[in-house]
Amino acid sequence: MDSAASKLNELLRHPEDLDKIISLKQEFTRKKAAVDSQLRSGLREQLETTQNGMTGLTDSHKVVQLIKEEMAKIDRLCSESQNMIRDLNTINLVSQAHRNFGAVEKMRKNLESFNERLIAIEQMLLENDDDMDNMPNLLPVHYELTQLRNIRDDALEQIQRAEDTSLQSTLEDYFERLDGIIATFDKHIDLLSFNLINLVVNDNNGLVVRFAVVIDTEFKSDQRVSAVQEALRDYKDMATRFQGITDGAKKTRGYMERFQSGIKANAAEQFEQAREAFLADPTTLDKIMKWYFNDLNAVKVGMVPLVPKKWKVMQIYGNAYHQLMHDFLIAIINDPDTSSAMTLEIVGWPEKYYKRMTRLGFAVDDLQPHVIDNREQEMVRDFRQLIIKFLDEWMDRIFAQDTKDFTTRSAENPNLDTDEFGYFRTRNQVDVRRMLREQVDVAANSQRADVVEGVVDAMFQRLRSRTQAWQKMLDDEARSFESGTAAELDTLQPLQDWLVATANDQIASIDDGDEEDGRIAYLSDFRIKFEPLVSQQYLERAEAELDSLRDGYVDFSTWCMTRFVTLIFTIDFGSVMPDFFTSKWYQANTMKQMVVTFEEYLGDYRAVLHHSLVDIFIEIFADELLVRYLGAVRNRGAKFRKTEPFQDKIFADVSTAFEYFSSLPNADVATSIKQTWRVMEPFLQLLTVDKDAIADAFEHFKMAYWDLQISWVEAVLRSRDDFERAMLNSVKARAAQIDVVRGPETIMGRIK
Repeated sequence: MDSAASKLNELLRHPEDLDKIISLKQEFTRKKAAVDSQLRSGLREQLETTQNGMTGLTDSHKVVQLIKEEMAKIDRLCSESQNMIRDLNTINLVSQAHRNFGAVEKMRKNLESFNERLIAIEQMLLENDDDMDNMPNLLPVHYELTQLRNIRDDALEQIQRAEDTSLQSTLEDYFERLDGIIATFDKHIDLLSFNLINLVVNDNNGLVVRFAVVIDTEFKSDQRVSAVQEALRDYKDMATRFQGITDGAKKTRGYMERFQSGIKANAAEQFEQAREAFLADPTTLDKIMKWYFNDLNAVKVGMVPLVPKKWKVMQIYGNAYHQLMHDFLIAIINDPDTSSAMTLEIVGWPEKYYKRMTRLGFAVDDLQPHVIDNREQEMVRDFRQLIIKFLDEWMDRIFAQDTKDFTTRSAENPNLDTDEFGYFRTRNQVDVRRMLREQVDVAANSQRADVVEGVVDAMFQRLRSRTQAWQKMLDDEARSFESGTAAELDTLQPLQDWLVATANDQIASIDDGDEEDGRIAYLSDFRIKFEPLVSQQYLERAEAELDSLRDGYVDFSTWCMTRFVTLIFTIDFGSVMPDFFTSKWYQANTMKQMVVTFEEYLGDYRAVLHHSLVDIFIEIFADELLVRYLGAVRNRGAKFRKTEPFQDKIFADVSTAFEYFSSLPNADVATSIKQTWRVMEPFLQLLTVDKDAIADAFEHFKMAYWDLQISWVEAVLRSRDDFERAMLNSVKARAAQIDVVRGPETIMGRIK
């Protein structure tokens, strides 16, 4: 009810929904009618089924009752017949005596001729040995051996039932020769079982048919013996009645099992040879296993017509061979010494295997267990992880060598190389590229897109991790110089060389160059390498990964240049930056010295720095110079007094910087830098406007640079010699009133 009410609430949420009641009622009426119809139909079917079942039970009950009545009639007739014959007991005794006399006479004759028949069998076996390809006496030998076996079994059974068993050992000695002859015959059967497919292939159909007759005869005998033994177990009180109808074999002889053992022995021998060949050359599994399918095809084409249909000989061979194939492959999979090449070949084998078995007439569901226990995904994962393991080991070794080269650098030997353009490069970047290409080739050998995709994913991750590790290594070293904890100051220049080389590496990874020189960057080459090996769906995702890597390389190269510049400001300019806007500032030409110093750096590194990074290097320096310059208002002793020519001094500093920027070869870069430095104008406004106009100057500044920091504005105001608290309050009040539109980050966002 609650559910119905909630449904009703959902349907009738608004007053206008009441108009829907009629249509809803009609719809629900139709649905109810359909459900009622289905229920009536289902009920009718159930009633019919139940009625049929009850009718069947009634008929069965009648049949059982009729059988009981007929059995009672038979029992009554048997009893009456015995009463009708007056001397029935005497007749039974005489009949039994006659049967016993006949059995004794038959046993006597059999025992007297036993040795002669053994000799004849031995002679026939020798003739078979002389002509193993035909075994002309196979059926006569089997017939005679069966007769002698039955004689022996009957004699031993009778002596065991007798009250005096003292002659049992004598009988056993008498029959001892028979065991040796049986063993010889069994060897012949084993040999035929082992070589039966070869006989079929060689068109020795006669011998195959005779062999089938022997096995089928023994199979029927075993079935009869098993049935009698089961009956004797179930009806012990009737055992004496069965003794008279158990002529023939008394025990199962298992020739059908011998036949199946021969099948397995022959296949196992071939599998052992296949294993040795597979270990020697895993790429030839198709060729190695050709015998397997040839054998089954020979059974299908040549053997099936020659043996009894009820054997289902194709199924016998298929099950035996399939189980051995399973054991063969699983043993290799579980072997810790199995190589990746073997794993790859086995991973691709089930698809080929089941396709061929289907062509031979086997249903996939009937071939149990799965030929490799459905471990394809596990093996693919393990193989992929093996490649990734080698990948990690290589990356670790390469980075260890990078670290060694970096930590052992010196001014005389910075442990760097130069490329064909003369740019600084680290030594092991080429090794990374070559190693990744090789691992992609290894993954491609699997001929599985999922393996390649997993390995490429791992490579993306490792490349990002390598960038992060490099950045941390360089940053830690730079911090040691900035904090003054560096062991040797003469390794600063090699550190700067490494920053340049690392930045060059990043650009080389993404710079494809012009079409004329045909040069392909590493990332493009990497994409070309794996593109034909992966799915289209994965390629779309890989494009995003490549873009992310490309952006990461650009960011890292920029970071290297930024770190270079911060080192310049920390080491080279660290002693002069605190003088800005103090009394010392007026007496020195610090800006000129800084620009000249940077020019010297640029001159030293222009030839070894990638051409695309030169302008970036200049822009980073210009931005950092501006940030440090504006941030100098926080210097201890920084003060702008109206009695001092601070405006002229600032103008001179800016002019010095602009003079250098104007001399840059790239006019676009110069224009961009000058535009950034235009922030000096509102800065001067904050320093020079009257107190009453401070709020307006701030608003103008804030509207142009939305990320202008109030804390920095406060520092600027406090550096004025006429600073009053009211000036700061007016700025804060105006900041609360104006509505600033956020945009891209400006230079003022970096100044806190």
